[in-house]
Amino acid sequence: MSEMIAVGNGVVFTLGNPGQVIDDGAVLFCGDKIVEVGKTAEIKRKANSFIDAGGRVIMPGLICAHHHLYSTFACGISAEPAKNFVEVLEKLWWKLDRALDLDDVEYSALIPLARCIRSGTTTILDHHASPNAILGSLGRIGDTITRAGIRASLCYEVTDRNGAKGAQAGIDENRHWLEHCKASNGMLHGLVGIHAAMTVGPQTLDACILLAKQYGSGLHIHVAEDKADQDDSLRKYKKRVIARLAEAGGLGPKSMAIHCIHIDDDEIKMLAESKTTVVHNPQSNMNNAVGCANVPKLFAKKVRVGLGTDGMTSNMLEEARASLFIRHHVVTDPATGWGETVGMLFENNAAIASDYFGKTLGVLKEGAAADIIIADYTPFTPASADNVFGHILFGVAAEGVHTTICAGKVLMQARELKTLNLHDISKSAAKLTPQTWKRFQSI
Repeated sequence: MSEMIAVGNGVVFTLGNPGQVIDDGAVLFCGDKIVEVGKTAEIKRKANSFIDAGGRVIMPGLICAHHHLYSTFACGISAEPAKNFVEVLEKLWWKLDRALDLDDVEYSALIPLARCIRSGTTTILDHHASPNAILGSLGRIGDTITRAGIRASLCYEVTDRNGAKGAQAGIDENRHWLEHCKASNGMLHGLVGIHAAMTVGPQTLDACILLAKQYGSGLHIHVAEDKADQDDSLRKYKKRVIARLAEAGGLGPKSMAIHCIHIDDDEIKMLAESKTTVVHNPQSNMNNAVGCANVPKLFAKKVRVGLGTDGMTSNMLEEARASLFIRHHVVTDPATGWGETVGMLFENNAAIASDYFGKTLGVLKEGAAADIIIADYTPFTPASADNVFGHILFGVAAEGVHTTICAGKVLMQARELKTLNLHDISKSAAKLTPQTWKRFQSI
């Protein structure tokens, strides 16, 4: 039987509904589940071992609803200037993903996974591409996930841009991964990835949807990130992207439509009625100059909207701040965007991940997953259930994370990584990347 471990002597932010703030609080867990949350003195007596938070904030692990681990090696790369989003794809991302081999895939994952742990992100939903190293790519990433110790949903982004054989290989890789997940320990999950509607024809789209239905899964697809996606759909199919996906059977409560910036009211209605999840990625959207999703309208129409990073970072509090500030900027109103930002990161991301993994995530309570972080932040103003999110976005976010626990396993303690050595990983990656960049420049 697993030992009883307590994390205590801290200020517990349980989150959830209703959330609590417990001064001198503690969380007791056994194996991968939380047993009890309460006062340190009561909890400590029941524990076999004790992790002292030293007055810091104790809160649930964070969740990223859309990541691109494969994008890591773009750091510092020299690419041709791009004048629009399609050129960003053609001159950077579609060259980089073709330059990756399986070793690149592994190290591209290890570095941001270490950053996940360091920033308290314990669950991610990733979207992968490596057209010249498709077979086994999700398995290689899955091995790194297991090594790191976090929880992840993976998929391969199918596209027709590399020909029929490339599209079929992507479909096959999704199938292999979904089959693998059936026998996993519950830390791994699979979706069927598609790059975007504008890069898949009807046959490939239908094949992806069929695969998802065969495995009781959903799609993970970029939708209307740029107006080019809608222009392509109208030109080729005489219908907008969401309508095309709906008619093909690609929407639904298990599917994720990423970005959804350039969509109209009819499309929002389709997303709401189908219960399809949308994921907002503000830093990436600003970087690519594609616009900003109308998150308040999506919320108002009862669309579930999560928050992701699109590979820009593994730090969800950094992304949440960007979400808040871009909404202020877009509408020139400092009073807007707070509820939506909090709702995306702390409510909807938890609901999305809980649905996929079949366990309660994103909250500290009895029976929930033992995903616990100690923020390197000691509240210096009164903390209560009414202002907890202010403390997180303007306090915790400024100080970083002290300790990260996922599924009851300590992945970092006192800022020391336990499962990954980022220094050694970076040195090994540095031996690979000159050749990766050489391939990039030759494409």
